[in-house]
Amino acid sequence: MISSTVVVTFLQRAVMQGIPLLYGSTGEILTEKSGNLNLGIPGIMYMGGIGGVIGAFLYENSLPDKSAANGFLAIAIPLLCTILFSLLAGFIYSFLTVTLRANQNVTGLALTTFGVGFGNFFGASLVKLTKADVPSVALSTTSAFFSKKLPFADNLGWFGKVFLSYGFLAYAAIIIAIIVAVFLKKTRAGLQLRAVGENPATADAAGINVNKYKYMATCIGSVIAGLGGLYYVMDYANGVWSNEGFGDRGWLAIALVIFAVWRPNLGIFGSIAFGGLYIIYLFIPGTTLRSQELFKMLPYVVTIIVLIIVSARKKKENLPPASLGLSYFREDR
Repeated sequence: MISSTVVVTFLQRAVMQGIPLLYGSTGEILTEKSGNLNLGIPGIMYMGGIGGVIGAFLYENSLPDKSAANGFLAIAIPLLCTILFSLLAGFIYSFLTVTLRANQNVTGLALTTFGVGFGNFFGASLVKLTKADVPSVALSTTSAFFSKKLPFADNLGWFGKVFLSYGFLAYAAIIIAIIVAVFLKKTRAGLQLRAVGENPATADAAGINVNKYKYMATCIGSVIAGLGGLYYVMDYANGVWSNEGFGDRGWLAIALVIFAVWRPNLGIFGSIAFGGLYIIYLFIPGTTLRSQELFKMLPYVVTIIVLIIVSARKKKENLPPASLGLSYFREDR
């Protein structure tokens, strides 16, 4: 019989594992609603993560005494660096696909390769600067501010552990997903953005600035995805950066977009489900190395099943934007 302690621990780990996926999927949903298919999300999350690491590294090394670290600066500097790095990645993608009308699939894959290489280069450079014996950078002082939980969480039993024992970025991910869902569903700008994704020619004829919406959605979506990289390093990994440490979380975030049928609010529950499926092998006794890899496939298998069901039912609200992945040529209107 499974004990309640194991269940609580599993739920905690599932939430922590799912938060980076929620950031990535929310950013990608916002991007895809404009008609842009950004397969560069894994690279953008990587750039966001290394951006936060660089900011935290510079701040910690500027302190004569790390115990005197300022909480506001310890959070603000890495956060600002993450925003700048991921915004740059989003702008590069937008310029290539919207202005130059490059193939979106190729551009996204190239951005992923660039982002991973970018992160590995600067990560390795920081390791050399620290002269560490292991190929990683530890930023425990800054990380402590990101992973700080509510002081009374431990006094509320299982409820506190499951719902209140996370850093502020975890709650920010849920709030951002809800805001994006409301924006897309309830606001005029959200309606216009969805119109651009469905039929940019018709939206253009109606006076909507197609390029503006594509740029804004992609750049803001990239910033949101980049925050997932910051959360992973500063909270989930306790401030430890190691090259290739992200694994396939960026691709899981893209898979979550399909699982959530392009709805950020459903992505909240989907991210926890994906997080649980990704780590469930840790809670099953007797799993071998081979079976662990099979368990890690479960989120992708579930995504394929959902994709088949959605495609078979053909409900328009559950389908991707009609112009997703297609460049808009105004001359062809």
